[in-house]
Amino acid sequence: MEFVHKSVLLDETIEGLAIKPDGIYLDGTLGGGGHSSEICRRLGDGHLIGIDQDEEALAAASERLKPFQDKITLVRDNYCNAPEVIKNLGITGVDGLVLDLGVSSYQLDNVERGFSYRYDTALDMRMDTRQSLTAREIINEYPERELYRIIRDYGEDQFAKNIAKHIAAARKEKPIETTGELNELIKAAIPARMRANGGHPSKRTFQAIRIECNHELDVLKNSLDELIAMLNPGGRICIITFHSLEDRIVKSAFRKNENPCTCPPDFPVCVCGKKSQGKVITRKPVLPGEEELETNSRSKSAKLRIFEKAAG
Repeated sequence: MEFVHKSVLLDETIEGLAIKPDGIYLDGTLGGGGHSSEICRRLGDGHLIGIDQDEEALAAASERLKPFQDKITLVRDNYCNAPEVIKNLGITGVDGLVLDLGVSSYQLDNVERGFSYRYDTALDMRMDTRQSLTAREIINEYPERELYRIIRDYGEDQFAKNIAKHIAAARKEKPIETTGELNELIKAAIPARMRANGGHPSKRTFQAIRIECNHELDVLKNSLDELIAMLNPGGRICIITFHSLEDRIVKSAFRKNENPCTCPPDFPVCVCGKKSQGKVITRKPVLPGEEELETNSRSKSAKLRIFEKAAG
């Protein structure tokens, strides 16, 4: 299957990176190489490091980026390990970094991967197929109360408790093996009058299980300070989110790095010694325009935030 992925907020991200022809850039979620190919087009003597944990994404991006092969280094890893990756390459810092979070169009459309509720296939949802935890294990082995928490928090589904209850009851009879079986359970847990509105009834639960399976929010939360620290003076980090919890994490981390002072507000001068790492470029997130919303339905919930490292 061809790896096709239309990069969301592509022009806005490239503009936000303020690319220098001789700079070093890192794409921490390489995917099909959409953002990376546009970065490479703007490089002279510069270099791009592309990271992705998905083997198929790396293979597709490698093919797409062939015209720039003298300017790129591709690594199979999670972006949370980016500081170690660049250290191993003998690089001390980068001039720009991009993260395009969530799941790619290719992953959603690849039946075998089990990311989509549109196909009936084995429950998987692993972005990195080397890991052992799958959606099947989450659905069949997590306690009911933990399933409820995941669907409520990560899926923001008002019927989370009932969905978890239906899953727990069904798996007592036999293990839940496929996305189709999970679909039917979710459908049964949501009142018919509510299923008529708000898109596919399984959308939120599938999103929640995928986030849990890949530890997406924990990885993001635990990585942002280190990623900002990797930036060279004046370097920028651009992050595209597709979920309110992701956006909240990014917004909070950017604000904290801009103003890390922990002194009480009534202190006349700062005594905590914590220094600002830079400034938030986007006070409000950048959203897709009407044209992009019309041509790419998956851009609907996208938000771009940009942070710039202090000049020195």
